[in-house]
Amino acid sequence: MGLWARLKRVFFASTGAALDKIENPELVLQQTIRDMRDRVPELNNSVAQVMATERLLSKNHENLEKQVVDLDSKIKAAVKMNRDDIATAYIGQLQQAQSDLERTAAQREQAELASKQALKARDNYVLNMKKRTSEAMQLISAAKQAKLQEQLAQTMETFNIGDDASTFNEMREKIDRRVAAAEAKLQLGSSTVDAQMQDIEREAMDIQLQDKLLEYKQQMGMLGTGSGNAKQIESGSGNSSDSGVVDITSKTQSN
Repeated sequence: MGLWARLKRVFFASTGAALDKIENPELVLQQTIRDMRDRVPELNNSVAQVMATERLLSKNHENLEKQVVDLDSKIKAAVKMNRDDIATAYIGQLQQAQSDLERTAAQREQAELASKQALKARDNYVLNMKKRTSEAMQLISAAKQAKLQEQLAQTMETFNIGDDASTFNEMREKIDRRVAAAEAKLQLGSSTVDAQMQDIEREAMDIQLQDKLLEYKQQMGMLGTGSGNAKQIESGSGNSSDSGVVDITSKTQSN
């Protein structure tokens, strides 16, 4: 094999490989569908021209038939009038018209056949175009699905479950440490001196409220004059206080 032939082979092989890489089947199929659809108007125009020729020949055939009938009548009239010269002239025109009529009839038959063939070809093309379009759409859908599967496959190839698992474990440990530290700070905050002082202040407020309540009861004469009863109410529970008040009230009423 010569050097030039080898270079050509290498060039075509490299070019073909490059085209295979950059060629997008989906775009190629879409362009093919557009090209097939673009041919339909041109095909319809060609069929219309063939049909127009057929109609024109049919019209000429009708006119020639009328001309033959008209010339035949004129010949008969000239013969009746003993005008052989005129009859002879009409006979010459009649022969020419008959010859044209035969030629036009043959042409019309050919035009009719051409019209039928053109219509059939057009219909077959449209039918084939619809079939190819349906096949192309299925192929495009398959190409999209294949592309998606390729992307998923590449993603799965680059996905390392071990690395991600270690990352999750590390982050979980960090979050657990932060939660534990926050709980410890909360526990320390609740046992500080400020918190204890707040408890003492709440207790002192309760004592002041009890003293105020006792003062109101003394003003209303509900405790009597004895100091022992006041001390009993002050130091006792809510139920014992209520019972003492009831006893003092009952004694006062009996006196």
